[in-house]
Amino acid sequence: MEKHMSSSSTMTSNRKRWHAMVTLACLSLIPLYSCISGPTSTHHHRPVHAAATLARCESLLQPAGPPSDFHDRTESDRFVPGIKPTLIKNARIWTGLHNGTQVIDGDILLDKGIIQGVGHYSVAELEAYNSLEVVDAHGAWVTSGIVDIHSHLGDGSSPELDGAVDDNSLKGTAQPWLRSLDGLNTHDDSYALSIAGGVTTALVLPGSANAIGGQAFPIKLRRTEERSPSSMLLEPPFTINSSFPDPSLPTRWRHMKHACGENPSRVYGHTRMDTTWAFRQAYNTAFQLKKKQDDYCGKALNGEWHGLGEFPEDLQWEALVDVVRGRVKVNVHCYEAVDLDDMVRLTNEFQFPIAAFHHAHETYLVPELLKKAYGGPPAVALFATNGRYKREAWRQSEFAPKIHASNGITVLMKSDHPVLNSRYLLYEAQQAHYFGLPDNLALASVTSNSAEIMGMGHRIGYVRKGWDADLVIWDSHPLALGATPAQVFIDGIAQLESPYVAKKPEAFQSVPKVPNFDKEAKEAVKYDGLPPLTPAKKSAGLVAFVNVKTVFTRSSGAVQRVMDIADRTGVVVAREGRVVCSGLHAECFSPGVLGAEDPLVIDLEGGSISPSLVSFGAPLGLEEIAAESSTGDGVVLDPLQKAVPAIIGGDSAIIRAVDGLQYSTRDALLAYRSGVTAAITAPSAYLFYSGIGTYFSTGAENKLQTGAILKEVTGLHLAVRHFGVPSVSTQIAALRRLLLRPDDGASGQWFKKVVQGVIPLVVEAHSADVIATLVLLKKEVEIEKRTSIKLTITGATEAHVLAKELGEADVGVVVSPSRPFPTLWEDRRILPGPPLTEHTGISKLLANNVTVGIGILENWSARNTRLDVAWASLEADGKISKEEAIGLASVNLEKLLGAESKSLETDLVATRGGDILELEAKVVSVLSPARGLVDIF
Repeated sequence: MEKHMSSSSTMTSNRKRWHAMVTLACLSLIPLYSCISGPTSTHHHRPVHAAATLARCESLLQPAGPPSDFHDRTESDRFVPGIKPTLIKNARIWTGLHNGTQVIDGDILLDKGIIQGVGHYSVAELEAYNSLEVVDAHGAWVTSGIVDIHSHLGDGSSPELDGAVDDNSLKGTAQPWLRSLDGLNTHDDSYALSIAGGVTTALVLPGSANAIGGQAFPIKLRRTEERSPSSMLLEPPFTINSSFPDPSLPTRWRHMKHACGENPSRVYGHTRMDTTWAFRQAYNTAFQLKKKQDDYCGKALNGEWHGLGEFPEDLQWEALVDVVRGRVKVNVHCYEAVDLDDMVRLTNEFQFPIAAFHHAHETYLVPELLKKAYGGPPAVALFATNGRYKREAWRQSEFAPKIHASNGITVLMKSDHPVLNSRYLLYEAQQAHYFGLPDNLALASVTSNSAEIMGMGHRIGYVRKGWDADLVIWDSHPLALGATPAQVFIDGIAQLESPYVAKKPEAFQSVPKVPNFDKEAKEAVKYDGLPPLTPAKKSAGLVAFVNVKTVFTRSSGAVQRVMDIADRTGVVVAREGRVVCSGLHAECFSPGVLGAEDPLVIDLEGGSISPSLVSFGAPLGLEEIAAESSTGDGVVLDPLQKAVPAIIGGDSAIIRAVDGLQYSTRDALLAYRSGVTAAITAPSAYLFYSGIGTYFSTGAENKLQTGAILKEVTGLHLAVRHFGVPSVSTQIAALRRLLLRPDDGASGQWFKKVVQGVIPLVVEAHSADVIATLVLLKKEVEIEKRTSIKLTITGATEAHVLAKELGEADVGVVVSPSRPFPTLWEDRRILPGPPLTEHTGISKLLANNVTVGIGILENWSARNTRLDVAWASLEADGKISKEEAIGLASVNLEKLLGAESKSLETDLVATRGGDILELEAKVVSVLSPARGLVDIF
């Protein structure tokens, strides 16, 4: 009936609505329709679709966001009937309120999928809740669930299989009509793992191959009874079940992914000029469509129906039209100033806001540029230390979060899962805090601030009444290294069945005290992101370290604690990089030690002296920027793929990593400054054949410098993996022949050394089945040759399955990475550790008398080795001592990889504020007896 009405009362009602809309548009500076006085006096017969059209036009002015009465709800739209109410009592609650500074000691009541209250509850108040389940937190920290602002969960599934790679389309540079929901795989192994890290919500973005990659969707990670992608969505736009929005429903936030810079240029063979034009062309299409809609609605609301036709609509472009209407949270993959500038100008040209720049490696250098973006400065979604992997990431700085916070820019930490395993997203916040981001903002960066930038801050990211019952009970303070959930709730449903909770030291219940990096942060900006990394000072004379608490040293292939002074008043004196005294002040400052020389005094403030660490697994020292081939040694030729040129010896040639070493690379120097003073590296290879490894100093300036090469030749490196071609059985056949019937050429000479036990055979293998085959091959060769082979397995994701057998066969293992992830099918049988299992792969191997080392995958992570071994110790729950943990990345690696040397004098590291395994510590010096000096940072 209403659509045919044309009475004066109806026209009066329309006129009132029109005036209200126009007034709103004028006051808010929304250029929707001309700010005119109202409809003209000329009217035509209203078409059948008039009412629907008017409703659609009126809805265009409705801003995105929750309805005003949202918090009047008593039940979540995601509530699962039958779930019992839960009281978490005796909790220390980080609410997220007051800019992340509010902490409450009390209880939290969960019911019907939402938080019913935060505070203290009497018995009488709880009588209304039947079958109440009570969880005593015993004073543990409780936060909202972790919110990941940048994930590819489900679209970039794990393990990676060709049948489930749905994060990027290669059909066009600008495709706003694509939706990440349409590729969301509910069988991704990562969901349960990420929940075990406290992640409850993730924004699933399309990939970054395209300038406009498509629409993104926030999801809750828990498994639903429906088991469908749609049932995982958090506040989906009402358009997912129709082509166009229903104007009778409230407008929810939508999300979209953009990308600029190297990725679209590489994928489509474009320049930045091409990509920027693709953006402008797409936005112009959307902007013109918006104008047509606005003009149409202006006439419709003015009663000018004659010849008006249908509402202008285009399914491909409707989402981008919503962007220019300000109803879409746009997240932009963008690194460099040139690209950031392009995007800021684009926002002003077409008048749309950006929610966040992601990766954003140079944003800390251009904060004033960000503030020029339309609608205000976007947030920045960052990695903590992941950088330098391509040219646009070259100026990445660990101090970026701190610098942004000082400039009033909202900081978010993200995983880009599976680039970084989102199970450890909180670790990104811990590192950001360590490098200077205030603790309240560090926690907010993965909870409340991420929720707000996502447009979901009205229901997630906080612990407060009326918000979703997404909570994490932690085993330690969330910013303490290795903080792990004791329980995770999503929609009020406990997610961890019989969680294993490791006992953490009491000190881990407080906010970590972190070093002051003000000077380093200023230098990062001063030097345009490339501050000097060489030591500030070198001394070949006497250096006295005072206020030392502990000293660890190497002895007989193991690490030992030789000094532990409770009041932290120990002294260590070094001359020419060698320790000449360790003990109390009276002893080490005596004339017999110092003579007539005055030492340079360095206060360690309760710190420590310990053996330096060793890195292995990444091509450290062989490449500078992974994505730029001109900056590295390159990849060896593989005789299993095609014939090797005769000039280097044909198929019997073998390559030595020492010949391709590069010194003073930024990742090597950052590792050196972090206590990783040496690295073992093998020639880079894609497939089976690698070559001879080498052991070198990460702090040396060039290969000719004394102590630059610690051991020219270490082990012989190969890989046996599921490459497809050649087959695993082909690789094993090749290895069998090389060991039992070696060639007469260079490779034959080195394989003979392996068979004789002179050097180790180092084989990268991940699958337990491949590892088992290698153990049998080792036995076969040893029986036939009557020798003992030193076999080390690297990668070794599934090695724990064979822990007993590996221990009995005396096969060593280098676990890379140290915290496992089911990257490929051959990695799927991981032992994840707490809270999912008691043991980790490392602790289980050690328990079976396997010699274990830890490795890394990428150069940038070498600097984090000390934290990796600390984490391994913490989650082992007392099964790995500090001494053993240090050994995982020092003496054990040397033994496993052929880098041992009786004559080698290894470096020591001095840390201020704690020992090398403590997050609070800062490396301030390296004692190098091989080079006869002390480096001071």
